[in-house]
Amino acid sequence: MAQIPNLDNAPLNLRALREQSQKELINILKNIRGRKCLVVDPKLGGSLSLIIQTSVLKEHGAELRHLSSDPIQTDCNKVVYLVRAQMDLMRFICSNIQSDISKGLQREYFVYFAPRRTVVCERVLEEEKVHHLLTIGEYPLYVIPLDEDILSFELDRSNKEYLVDGDTSSLWHIAKAIHKLEFSFGAIPNVRAKGRASVRVADILNHLQTEEPVNSNDVNMVVPEINTLILIDREVDMVTPMCSQLTYEGLVDEFLHVNNGSVELDSSIMGAQQDGKKIKVPLNSSDKLYKETRDLNFEVVVQILRQKAMNMKQDYAEMSTTTQSVSELKDFVKKLNSLPEMTRHINLAQHLTTFTSKPSFLGQLDMEHTIIEAESYDICFEYIEELIHKQEALVKVLRLLILLSVTNSGLPKRHFDYLRREILHSYGFEHMGTLNNLEKAGLVKKQESKSNWLTIKRGLQLVVEDTNTVNPTDIAYVFSGYAPLSIRLVQQAVRSGWRPIEEILKLLPGPHSETKRVSKFVFMIYCDVCNFLSFFCWPILHNYFGFEIQGRFLSSSSYDSLQGASASNDKVTDGRRTVVLVVFIGGVTFAEISALRFLSSQEGMAYELIVGTTKIVSGNSLTETFVEKLG
Repeated sequence: MAQIPNLDNAPLNLRALREQSQKELINILKNIRGRKCLVVDPKLGGSLSLIIQTSVLKEHGAELRHLSSDPIQTDCNKVVYLVRAQMDLMRFICSNIQSDISKGLQREYFVYFAPRRTVVCERVLEEEKVHHLLTIGEYPLYVIPLDEDILSFELDRSNKEYLVDGDTSSLWHIAKAIHKLEFSFGAIPNVRAKGRASVRVADILNHLQTEEPVNSNDVNMVVPEINTLILIDREVDMVTPMCSQLTYEGLVDEFLHVNNGSVELDSSIMGAQQDGKKIKVPLNSSDKLYKETRDLNFEVVVQILRQKAMNMKQDYAEMSTTTQSVSELKDFVKKLNSLPEMTRHINLAQHLTTFTSKPSFLGQLDMEHTIIEAESYDICFEYIEELIHKQEALVKVLRLLILLSVTNSGLPKRHFDYLRREILHSYGFEHMGTLNNLEKAGLVKKQESKSNWLTIKRGLQLVVEDTNTVNPTDIAYVFSGYAPLSIRLVQQAVRSGWRPIEEILKLLPGPHSETKRVSKFVFMIYCDVCNFLSFFCWPILHNYFGFEIQGRFLSSSSYDSLQGASASNDKVTDGRRTVVLVVFIGGVTFAEISALRFLSSQEGMAYELIVGTTKIVSGNSLTETFVEKLG
């Protein structure tokens, strides 16, 4: 099965988006004639594998290498570096070129930044005295389709950069990525944002529209395909990612780490005889069985796989003992075609049960639910203290500590000081930087005010008793009883708007905004039809409806639900549901994506929900971004 996901059934034409990225990369290679060595930074290489096959790069004379501190081994006279704008990567490039110079090698060097060049990186190249040897360009790779309903901006450091370092460059990147989508699918008329970063991105998006306007004529459509953009900061809901995901896809990521749509495992786990050899297992909607099961609670997946295996065994027994017609034989052979998929997922599920059946994992689940219920602070504190003294994995300890701190608006000063001291004693004083990062990000801090978690929990119905995981009726099934706060906000936005929960929104971190962006071009046409001059109408809009002109858009506070939008906006011209793009700034978990898919599949749902994210994260990967060893 191909690692590049099949996008044929995507709500938007994501295939065209991917083909555009392919074309832009091929054009870069075509413009550098002859054989060339394409040196890609490893993380970017993983993203490229979702866009273009290695064989296509070879067809255009590219010999592929990964960037590291080691000299490039190639006999090509042209070396093309394709990298993200990061200073450590610049030093690798400088080291490579200086090594070539010391050996007397004469080569042409090209550096293409994805998605854009930065002054800081070019300064490093100048300081190392290699800038003059380089031809520098840009590869505008802002958005990568990970699956039919997932778009990634591949900004794995954005959360730490914004919360700890105060670096807002990722926010411009996100706004630029969304604006690029608008050129393909039309200017998005409704924007809702919750959190500091989200409101900032919404503002940058308006400025980009002023500088690089998207006209209806440019995209050959009157009604935009994306009806609403919902922007949510990870900072608004740090509870959800710190909980253990209980969907099939979520658990695979928790224990095996999904990277660019695949997991890397020992071949023996997948039933192969070659022990020690690593194999990549692709996981996306191209795998029909995976698409059917990935969003289900893992307990249910095990039952489904068991039933499918039993059915296959029964069919085989019937084939062996009775005479079958040609059509029955054909049906049986068709079922056999799904056998490799079924074997793959049975092996994968069996491997996951070795983790989920451990008493330590079950104990962790119980403690997470105790913290969320806010039942007993002392029990939770003592449990974390015990983990530290047992020297359990630091990330495991920090996840629970973050969860406890966030739900209690911090820790009492004596507990805060005590746990920090115990962590440093158990794991080493080099983790002082980690603890400082968590405090600066507001994730593990001293308690300065009373917690409002109980009010938020009750107001948004975050804990659902007697959750049915087999036939779920609520998004809480993804955590077996806890409804992700972030998805409750999305659910409220698409059903009745944010006005009914405005008091709850004020209790969550950061401001919120709701904006209607009405195209001035469209409004002027409307004025002409009504025989009004546009300059008479703008004052009316401002005085009576509260609209403000922002570039080529009108902006107003809007508390209507999405269903309150005009009927013409509910569906695009061919009758499909219009799309709501939900963007998570700072990362999203697979469990949250499953919850969104559940909402989207509900009867009577007027909108198709798709996800945009800086990166797909788990509690482990998100916590690890704050880990910093001094020295």
